[in-house]
Amino acid sequence: MLAGWLQRNWYERRLTPAFWLLLPLLLPLNLLFVGLAAWRRRQARPQRLAVPVVVVGNLTVGGAGKTPLTLWLAGALAARGFRPGIVSRGYGGAAALPRQVLAASTPAEVGDEPLLLARRSSVPVWVGRDRAAAGRALLAAHPGVDLLLCDDGLQHYRLARDVEIAVFDRRGAGNGWRLPLGPLREPLARLAEVDAVVGNDFTAAELAGGRPAFAMTLRAGDFYRLDDPAVRCAAAQLRGRPLHAVAGIGDPGRFFRTLAGLGLDCVPHPFPDHHAYAAGDLAFGDDAVLLMTEKDAVKCAGLTAAETWVLPVDADLPPALTDLIVEKLRGRPIA
Repeated sequence: MLAGWLQRNWYERRLTPAFWLLLPLLLPLNLLFVGLAAWRRRQARPQRLAVPVVVVGNLTVGGAGKTPLTLWLAGALAARGFRPGIVSRGYGGAAALPRQVLAASTPAEVGDEPLLLARRSSVPVWVGRDRAAAGRALLAAHPGVDLLLCDDGLQHYRLARDVEIAVFDRRGAGNGWRLPLGPLREPLARLAEVDAVVGNDFTAAELAGGRPAFAMTLRAGDFYRLDDPAVRCAAAQLRGRPLHAVAGIGDPGRFFRTLAGLGLDCVPHPFPDHHAYAAGDLAFGDDAVLLMTEKDAVKCAGLTAAETWVLPVDADLPPALTDLIVEKLRGRPIA
């Protein structure tokens, strides 16, 4: 409840009256967070790996579209002759030491987003709290990999990087304040250091402040059955049914808007990002038909007997982003 209240207030364009009332409590926490973040960055000793590293991250708390962007980059860079691998923190998983993410892994072991990356991409995916160590383990196990994509690593300064990409969704930078007064992990001035800013269903040029800015759109595919992914269904076949939409992503409203754009009238059920689902979360009556994101689906198998459909999405971006990355990497030898 508190997390939801905070997020609603963070994404106002200014501090809300409620935040002004809480300022004596939140401001000291804000100053502590800012100080600790600065200290951690100063203490970091970046470790350079044997291959180039492209970091995809965001300045805001929560998801903004990093996972579909990482999938798109893996495919786009492979088409340009690279052999990419992916490393991730594995948020929500139990893995502390580096480990490979397999299609048969569980979210409890490796996290929901890495599992989705492993199932959707054709490249090796490794997780670990120390992403430099995870990268070294991946390269040792897959010596043919010549480029690493780091999912959600913008603030992980132990890993040296060659390209940085910051992602925002339509919520932008919210009120522009850092945690816990606002949604920012780092100040907006940090964008002066990144190589590109990507707007997910959002024009990021103003935020980018002169850095290269690119628009990303998410294209919905056909639904597939949670209990049998080989079974497909077009949106038109679901219209008029008792639909309940489940979303535990950074901005659940994004999923609900996508469904509305497909002509589907649903009862929305938002959950916190990375929510660990239980069977009771998905119990909406005997006749309910459930719709969910792929990120949620990797955690919901076996939790419900209800008819459940999963909506895959693919990112669309201009080839100019790939051109920018390749140009930047030309200044560094490829292993």
